[in-house]
Amino acid sequence: MDQEQYDYAIIGAGAAGLQLVIKMIHDPFFTEKSILILDKDDKSTNDRTWCFWERGETKWDELATHIWSQGKFINNKKTVDFDLSPYRYKMVRSADFYEHAKVEIGGALNITWVKDEVANIEDQKIEGSMNHYSATHIFDSRIPQEFHDRQDDYHSLIQHFKGWFIKTKKPVFNPNTFTMMDYRLKWRDSTSFTYVLPISETKALVEFTLFNDQLLMVGEYDQYLEKYLKTYLNLFDYEIEEVEQGMIPMSDYPFHKHHSRFITKIGTAGGWVRPSSGYSFKNADRYSSMMIENIKTGNRPEKGIATSRFRMYDSIFLKVLSSRNDLGEEIFTRLYTKPDIHSVFRFLDEESTLIEDMKVMFSLNKPQFWKAFLNTFFG
Repeated sequence: MDQEQYDYAIIGAGAAGLQLVIKMIHDPFFTEKSILILDKDDKSTNDRTWCFWERGETKWDELATHIWSQGKFINNKKTVDFDLSPYRYKMVRSADFYEHAKVEIGGALNITWVKDEVANIEDQKIEGSMNHYSATHIFDSRIPQEFHDRQDDYHSLIQHFKGWFIKTKKPVFNPNTFTMMDYRLKWRDSTSFTYVLPISETKALVEFTLFNDQLLMVGEYDQYLEKYLKTYLNLFDYEIEEVEQGMIPMSDYPFHKHHSRFITKIGTAGGWVRPSSGYSFKNADRYSSMMIENIKTGNRPEKGIATSRFRMYDSIFLKVLSSRNDLGEEIFTRLYTKPDIHSVFRFLDEESTLIEDMKVMFSLNKPQFWKAFLNTFFG
């Protein structure tokens, strides 16, 4: 096979890879650099939905399917309404993001997008199913096999979910307010909840989500979604327009150890997913900007990324929920019903100070957290 040579290769056209490429397009430093994107899929369908909070208006607003300024948290004891301002909660559908990325990439003469599945990478050489390639530096979003092989050596959970985009004949939803978590319907004694994102008075994404270590049977997700709609929204007549289903690994596995001189792991494989929440889209935005600056200043691309004290907090969180998954409802209730919800957003966005971090941790007020905290520092 021929071997094509590039300055940079991006393995995987997901949020991480495409956000990195878009930032390269807009930085003159990379104008003369040849960039290869390799993905086995052409990214022509809506394969996922990203939701995240941001302060005010940003570049993502024009791609957002909907934006909320009000939210609520529900359990069997109470419903707590909260005002996000100056934050807003945004939904971006992957199909819109992919189309946006393709428009950006289509105008850049130095970028090549190839539909090919990567079988192996060794140093600067890439073996694809259709061709062979080489690059001075490779950004790889594939999760290393060792992560799967050594699950038992680390604290790991799975965020798994199924969602229905539904349409009703009569007005049912309040499109100004989304439901962050509703714990009234749970799978056994687990951290599980329903997420409701109204797009209009007659359309919404309703998603049943679990943070645990056990996937459900195929039909069980549907059973819980149907039960939630009937029991809590009094909905019997609706149309399912779209279905989405997925899983996100949440682990304190040290993904950063797979970086090398020629290969930088990105996305989930680079530890970009916040293990305590599963949020990743904003991290992809922030971390790709950091990588660009690292490259321009001659540093390793991964310098300062996903190695902060927040990963220690995530590890503590995973330790607790791995041993006591039933505590999830209480933990998230304490977080999302705090009078100052913005402090939680800053904490989850890794923007909080150490003093603010301690206030959030103390607010959880669970002996399991303090035991995990002490074990982390003193073994």
